[in-house]
Amino acid sequence: MPNDTAIAALVQLLGDRLTTSEADRRLHGQNETYYPNTPPDAVAYPDSTTEVSQILKICHDHTCPVTAYGAASSLEGQHLALRGGISLDMSRMNRVLSIQPEDLTCTVQPGLTRKQLNEELRATGLFFSVDPGADASIGGMAATRASGTTAVRYGTIRDNVLAVEAVMADGTVIRSGSRARKSATGYDLTHLMIGSEGTLGILTELTLKLHGQPECITAATCRFENVGQAVACVIATIQCGIPMARIELLDHMMVRGFNTYANAGLPEEPHLFLEFHGAPGAVAEQMASFEEIAQDSGARGWRTATTTEDRNALWAMRHNAHYASAALGPGKHIWPTDVCVPISHLAEAIAQSQADAKRLNLTATIVGHVGDGNFHAGLSVDPNDADEMARAHTFTHTLGETALRLGGTVSGEHGIGIGKQDFMTVEHGPALTYMRAIKQAFDPKGILNPGKLLPPEFLQEAAE
Repeated sequence: MPNDTAIAALVQLLGDRLTTSEADRRLHGQNETYYPNTPPDAVAYPDSTTEVSQILKICHDHTCPVTAYGAASSLEGQHLALRGGISLDMSRMNRVLSIQPEDLTCTVQPGLTRKQLNEELRATGLFFSVDPGADASIGGMAATRASGTTAVRYGTIRDNVLAVEAVMADGTVIRSGSRARKSATGYDLTHLMIGSEGTLGILTELTLKLHGQPECITAATCRFENVGQAVACVIATIQCGIPMARIELLDHMMVRGFNTYANAGLPEEPHLFLEFHGAPGAVAEQMASFEEIAQDSGARGWRTATTTEDRNALWAMRHNAHYASAALGPGKHIWPTDVCVPISHLAEAIAQSQADAKRLNLTATIVGHVGDGNFHAGLSVDPNDADEMARAHTFTHTLGETALRLGGTVSGEHGIGIGKQDFMTVEHGPALTYMRAIKQAFDPKGILNPGKLLPPEFLQEAAE
């Protein structure tokens, strides 16, 4: 094993917190989608920034790959150790380091999950807003530039990180940003790290923006005859400036998945799932304004959820979309993908993807954070069926081309990871040369999450 010397040195450093057991390695080689199990050579469990720095110094000296591992909920295989080496499991670094309620900020370690953070914040009257559905780790959310159901109101993870501490490939520890809400000093390394998928450094602390708990929260659902009507309603709502906290679209196949998976009993038509935040009077006004727009767009079946239990049940169903999609293809895996387009082109993009799925004889669900033009498709596939996998690849490639043609991007949320590297050159053109230069400057030996984000030809060049 080429990484034996690095592993031996790490055993001296970590003791039994460095494991090469097959069970642990296979656990860290799993993923939520169709990629095969990809075990690392060893799994390391650091419990401090100092240990992360020492681990990376050793791995840098021995040119041993390092792949950060959080909650393993990423959908493009970002946490898989494609080149072997060390899976750096950050789960022990899961503390809230400080809370500054007067500044609406907190500082946390990367292994803390979003639900754990909000439990810690409960007594303060504050909450962390970014909600990608899965109980993802904060570090993983930052590394993949997570978004989610509340981004239309509160922004993505990028908008909610003020500062980071990170360990570079050679073990150097840096800090970027501060608790201040803005800065005009130097290059913005904080947000360069956000979305870098662990290819530039390992995040070890994050300072986050917090928000006050809304006085009143009300959720609602309505349905439409077709997706075009639902999207027209969304566009009118955004244009009117109604401050939606959540506005989620589900096509008829996604609704069928919920009925199959959770016996939801919903009419199998396109739905919008909604949530409104604010003072009671403001929420009532927002709902009345939205309902008027919805009725003009052809909505029917208006239902509200005002109790915490009813709201939680509604959003738990929405957050289980991945598993509900899987229920439509028993025994198969889900090939998830996403794109983001200007909302004026959202209906066209969704209609094209539905037509492509039908043409290619694929079972596909569509669900989206339509307030910002981002939607997801979940394809049921059998990785052992070469023909079906080829058709799924055609679908995802065509969807990416459609998004770019309409002025969008090939991913608004999932990131690049393994699955979307072939679009990096198409989407970014000459800018990719500068991304490669940044990678080379930050990680000249190419040990940080190799095989991800940048197209393979760069990785080959770096190795040579």
